[in-house]
Amino acid sequence: MAHDTGFRQARWRAISHSIVARRSGFERYQWTLRALVALTDAVVIAASIGLALLLRQSLTFFPEALDVESNVDRIAPALVALWVAVLWAFRSYSERSMGAGTREYQRVLVASTSTAGMVGIASFLTQYPLSRGFFVLAFALGTAFLLVERFAIRRVIHSLRMRDRLTHSVILVGAPGHVDAIATVLGRERWLGFRVLGAAVPPEYGIEDTPRGVPVLGTTGDLIDAVDRTSPSAVIFVGGYPASPGEVRARIWELEGRRVGTFVVPSITDVADARLSMQPIGGLPLVHVAAPYAPRAAHLPKRAFDVVGSALLLLVTAPLMAVVSLAVKLGDGGPVTFRQPRVGRNGRLFDCLKIRTMVPNAEALEDELRRAHNGPDDVLFKLADDPRITRVGRFLRRYSIDELPQLWNVLCGHMSLVGPRPALPHEVARFTEEEKRRLRVRPGLSGLWQVSGRSNLSREDAARLDLYYVENWSMMQDLSILLRTVRAVLSSEGAY
Repeated sequence: MAHDTGFRQARWRAISHSIVARRSGFERYQWTLRALVALTDAVVIAASIGLALLLRQSLTFFPEALDVESNVDRIAPALVALWVAVLWAFRSYSERSMGAGTREYQRVLVASTSTAGMVGIASFLTQYPLSRGFFVLAFALGTAFLLVERFAIRRVIHSLRMRDRLTHSVILVGAPGHVDAIATVLGRERWLGFRVLGAAVPPEYGIEDTPRGVPVLGTTGDLIDAVDRTSPSAVIFVGGYPASPGEVRARIWELEGRRVGTFVVPSITDVADARLSMQPIGGLPLVHVAAPYAPRAAHLPKRAFDVVGSALLLLVTAPLMAVVSLAVKLGDGGPVTFRQPRVGRNGRLFDCLKIRTMVPNAEALEDELRRAHNGPDDVLFKLADDPRITRVGRFLRRYSIDELPQLWNVLCGHMSLVGPRPALPHEVARFTEEEKRRLRVRPGLSGLWQVSGRSNLSREDAARLDLYYVENWSMMQDLSILLRTVRAVLSSEGAY
């Protein structure tokens, strides 16, 4: 009996916590966003159905002697509702998937495919006279438009957050070092929408600001008072202080009545959410971290994608490379291509091909430029206004046209379409043990470094992005990076 009473109390506490959490400022924003996205999805699906109906009437294949329009009109509202419901059931509106990563697109794709399967099976079982041409067009167009719509919504939200709109104010709780680490990430990734108000640190530190300048609002014991004074949207427990699990739980319970969202940061960073899973064991919320995905990045599917993709791109860009080669040759009479040894997978050297963008004796002038600008000990040497770059070369670099010959490296297996930045031998000689993990996969023609700032990135940020890619590889991430590469190249930001 006592056990049943305790169970009911625990269950009621969990339900109460869920209700309060949903009423917090952070959760209210999430529910509003979900509703708006669901409404937009419904409009996109309805428009796709209408367009599919118009296109179906002009098709000559899938001939049917049925009144296509009247049959579609009868089921169109139900089809829209079913599609949105399946999107919701597959958690494509979950705050864990929306706004970042590829999980949102995966769930939209799987949900749309499942809806198509449901409608197809239902039509077959009930012998409903649904036009096959309309069926194919509606789900093909609808799925494509939904993916484009979700991408557009994400870009709008990120843009607004970069302008300090749609942001959430947060307080970080933990040791100063952990606070600074999380504050640095949130400050760097402003598109996440978290604005740090300050921190609550253990009383033994006795500081007014953390080493990186985050204002200390009080001690961990004064957390509730700091929340009452600043009214944050959420509190993030970053760890690093000697609090027992019971103390952290007590703080979370105290925050429930103040409608403040709560987050707990595990003691691990730069791990994709696909590799993390929660496994409650004996009341302990254990986070299981799956093994790195680097070995999968060398498997047959990725290699097949590289071969097909590079072959097609070589055919498409051949006329452009011919024109560019002629312009480089006429510019100074020097060689058209430039070969440079780079380090590939497992430390193997290969000749990385590029269209020459510098004067023929560029490497001989490098030592002098190093001493004048960066110092001779810099591992990665790159100047925004390098005097060795030719007039034609500056244009080629701006739009990454000089890297097109690397498609041949991809076809030959030295590189991949997507991967870490191909490193020079003297760079690899100075890699840390952690950085050497980048060599577990083929270097890429494009990568996270390419779509995140290119040459504007610091060496540390470039290495961090490369390691993240190696540890968290997925084919969906490769496709996402390739799409983002087009935008990065056209914007020419960080290209020099």
